[in-house]
Amino acid sequence: MNLYHCSIDLKDDAKALAFANAIDQWMGYLKDRGTIRSWRLLRRKLGLAADSCRDFLLELEVDDLAQLDQAFRALEAKDEEVERLYNSVTALIAQSDIGLYRPFPDPERAERMALI
Repeated sequence: MNLYHCSIDLKDDAKALAFANAIDQWMGYLKDRGTIRSWRLLRRKLGLAADSCRDFLLELEVDDLAQLDQAFRALEAKDEEVERLYNSVTALIAQSDIGLYRPFPDPERAERMALI
């Protein structure tokens, strides 16, 4: 399992609920096609965070890098629905940072550590 982590700030004129709805539709599309396992959208509460933290946190869970690759390939399709769903999300975003995370220690590392 891997987490694709997106830290997001919206444009000044973007509405948070419109963003949440657009994310729900886009992530639902990806999940229905098996390109992600699950997802969740979180919002900073009470402004309690360091200056470097963005307002929203989107986490996508994928089984492995092959599944993540399938999600990215969905964007390559010349499909009007994909473009509409994707653009409805990205049109609201001012800034984002991404990262790919995995559980640690992972099963492979834990097994090697046990052999030492």
